[in-house]
Amino acid sequence: MRDHDEPHANPTLAPDADCPPGEVETPAFVIHEDAVMANLEKTLVACSGPTRLMPHVKTHRAPWVVAALRRAGIETFKTATVAEVEMVARCGAKNVTLAYPTVNPANVARFISCAAANPGTTFVGMVDSEHGLGVWRTQLETAPHNILMRVDLDPAFGRTGAPMTEAAVDLARGLHEMRRFLGWHLYDGHVHGSLPERRARVAAEAEAVRGLDARLAAFGISGDLVAGGSYTFDLWSAEGARFVSPGSWTYSSAMHDRDLGHLAWQPAAFVLSTVISAHDGTVTLDAGSKAIAPDKPLKTRFPVDGEICLMSEEHAVLRTAGLAVGDRVLLVPEHACTTAYLYDRAWVRGRDGGWEVRVQLGSAR
Repeated sequence: MRDHDEPHANPTLAPDADCPPGEVETPAFVIHEDAVMANLEKTLVACSGPTRLMPHVKTHRAPWVVAALRRAGIETFKTATVAEVEMVARCGAKNVTLAYPTVNPANVARFISCAAANPGTTFVGMVDSEHGLGVWRTQLETAPHNILMRVDLDPAFGRTGAPMTEAAVDLARGLHEMRRFLGWHLYDGHVHGSLPERRARVAAEAEAVRGLDARLAAFGISGDLVAGGSYTFDLWSAEGARFVSPGSWTYSSAMHDRDLGHLAWQPAAFVLSTVISAHDGTVTLDAGSKAIAPDKPLKTRFPVDGEICLMSEEHAVLRTAGLAVGDRVLLVPEHACTTAYLYDRAWVRGRDGGWEVRVQLGSAR
């Protein structure tokens, strides 16, 4: 592994030890398990231990990662889709949260069906509107008792979440009447910037949640809080947030390697690609927009010493030096989460140095 302070000169000819052996089709998803586990150790220190960490499964979508985290003492997981809920339940975890305030009755019914099939696991759903509360209330009337609910809060992100006003209190009271209220959920993924800026934003969010808690207490109701993404999880106090839920520490990424150096996470996920053509200062890889970080701007989907000139579905054209036709390169995704979603299997270098193929959910929802 590289020293953390060593910049990624990417893409470069991939060392044999970092790549799967033999004739591996490309593009391929490649994981270094030793880096995953090193990232886990650093994250546990940053959040004060395994009982406080609620890792987000969407980053990796891999049963073997869930199993490894459970062996480390982690039993609470956050998910983005019902397929991820089902996968975590199959892995035997004790607690799984669907961090998405779905109002689709079919999605809710599938979630409830999974809970019924796994009575030893606590399942947690989410609401952020009166409409959603009504959908869940109807379906939970005959649902098993291992389903609890949180109110999703909007910390001025503007994506999902109830406003942090009396509207959120009313939703919590509605869930309490159903005997399902567990607490709040707050994702502040829009908070970036300098450490002082992030710390100030978290302090303001924590103060707003304390105000909601005080209003609930007047009705004899209390609940805990799940908060914090990769840029803020280590800034939430244990008194303010019962759980923190970063996800992308698992594989890290070029973005976090650049922005969150103080956490010393190591990129652990790569896309293995082959140089298939060369033309007067440019080379063409067999990894296009269907292979790596499709949600990021074309020019920043992976670091390069040079320039990404264009990307089609299956190819990327780079202006860079030092590569020849036939070379294999390891690309570091700008965003590991959307890269993992593109693959239903990964080549994993185990902690013993051996390689094996391990399954993951791919694009299953």
